[in-house]
Amino acid sequence: MRGWLVLAILSFHFSISYAQRIPEAIEYTEVYDFIEELTTDGVISSNAAIKPYTRDAIARMLAEAQSKDSLLNKRQKADLQFYMQDYALEQDTLPTYYSYGHRHVTQWITKVSNLSLADPSLHILTKDKIFKMRLRPILGMDLSYNKRGLLMHRVYGAEIQMDIAHHLSIWGSIRDNSWSGQGIDGSKITKPGFLNNIPGVQYKEANYGGDFSDSRGGLSLYMWWGSIGVQRERIQWGDAQHASNILSAHNPAVPMVTLQLTPCKWFQFDYFHAWLPSNVIDSTYYYSEREKEGVTGREYRPANKFMAANMFTFMPIKYIQFSFGNSIVYAERNVQAAYFIPIAFFKSLDHLLTKGLGSENQNSQAFATITVRPTDHLRLYGSFFLDEFKFSRLKPSNPEHNPVSYLVGFNWSGWPVKGLALRGEFMRSYIACYTHSIKVLDFTSNSYNMGHYMGDNAQSIFVQLSYRLTRSLRLMLDYTCDTKYRAYDYVRAYIAGQRNTTTPIIAQKPFSEKIWRNDVVNFRAVYEVFNNCYAHVDFTYNNARAFAPSSERILGEDRGWNADGTSMELAGDELKNYYLNKYTPVYLQGANFTFSCGLSFGF
Repeated sequence: MRGWLVLAILSFHFSISYAQRIPEAIEYTEVYDFIEELTTDGVISSNAAIKPYTRDAIARMLAEAQSKDSLLNKRQKADLQFYMQDYALEQDTLPTYYSYGHRHVTQWITKVSNLSLADPSLHILTKDKIFKMRLRPILGMDLSYNKRGLLMHRVYGAEIQMDIAHHLSIWGSIRDNSWSGQGIDGSKITKPGFLNNIPGVQYKEANYGGDFSDSRGGLSLYMWWGSIGVQRERIQWGDAQHASNILSAHNPAVPMVTLQLTPCKWFQFDYFHAWLPSNVIDSTYYYSEREKEGVTGREYRPANKFMAANMFTFMPIKYIQFSFGNSIVYAERNVQAAYFIPIAFFKSLDHLLTKGLGSENQNSQAFATITVRPTDHLRLYGSFFLDEFKFSRLKPSNPEHNPVSYLVGFNWSGWPVKGLALRGEFMRSYIACYTHSIKVLDFTSNSYNMGHYMGDNAQSIFVQLSYRLTRSLRLMLDYTCDTKYRAYDYVRAYIAGQRNTTTPIIAQKPFSEKIWRNDVVNFRAVYEVFNNCYAHVDFTYNNARAFAPSSERILGEDRGWNADGTSMELAGDELKNYYLNKYTPVYLQGANFTFSCGLSFGF
């Protein structure tokens, strides 16, 4: 009995030490970059394969850096003090406004709680520290100008975060967005077909431009060793600086049930089951409208679509970290209970559930990522995404290629100059990666690819030089070269006596004829005036152009489609224009010099 009492006391103690399991949005790039700098310099350790980090995890990493302040220079210490203020509630304290080396306290003390107004958030901490709350406004505007005109993006909303009794976290936010501009195709610079790294959205009806809202939030029950919750957030799996090829957070946030286990420092387990918007109509599922003049209308509903995924992360020694996992995208009428088993090989379960019926399997994937830090200031990483695999395709005599994707990258930081970082990333995805012969089973959500934004049969090169000049001021110069090669839909041919015969698509030579390319050179200066308040200036040159392949079209190749799904077989300039309009927003077509600036609260 005494042993159980000791265990309960220890559990309670650790639950206080590891409080507020609230995810920090990936869009808060500056704190993530600072953590990346400290990790590459060897000051702290972090699990870059799973993002977003929780706020308590970030607070712990900052506290670890604070305990090793002898390894930090003057600018890093100022950055550390600055970010520690933003995570004060996670340390059971209230923040004080910090600027230019001075602290300004705006606090009210009551009988039951302390209140702090800073940055300009409202923070509440009860005397017994049982209840914590943060309320923050969201407001921002960005302006972009090039030869095609002026584009304006505005956002407003609010965010609330609460922690109750050291075991329950609740959070929510709403951001109302709009893009507007004259003569630039409704101001839509992101949509499922476009090949850019701008986060995907689901637009509402708006004649003046692109209007959308983004509501996120969740609930998490936690102890020191893990948490379980339900949430709607963007997630990224796979170590990457520019864009991950596993889960890139390119698609709009989706609702999901989550599980995270962190029983020790060298192991972490993550699992989620998500509900994905399919954007595919189910012709057997519809609502009947009220009868009018003897006619009953039908409103067809989208097909159900779900996803389950897990990731095991091991950190056996300080300088090596590797993760592996698998996932499945499935489209049944209802959720499948088998896919709620967190530690499972989903393809095996899929065979059990569908193979005996002689029906098409669901869409399963496997993936892995590894990070190595051979010396301080250098971090090497790579990710591998396996959509489908057969050993027979590795033989030189077999013309078919496995639909896989791989990514490699490096980060050289802090030497010979503190704050200076050089990063590079290279990605390639083979033909038919992320796609499926059944459209509803594609590796997509809201029609956005959940893997790398370039999709299949594509290549991406990214290089960045960045420098943290002073506290919260970062200068970046980067170059991106994105190339798309011949485009295919993963179709199957039905031949008499043979079922689901694969067409010659995966036997085509990958990366052979380019149909689209975009080169981007961008200089960006961003300054975090105070926590979560950004001012930025960007100067960007891009050159997006398309090409017409000279080879013969094969079955399933995209060279233009009619509304009924039949091939148009465009050629020459017509085909170039088709690819350019499909993959590039009007605002960024051709060669452009674009100037952008903006200010935002709550990023």
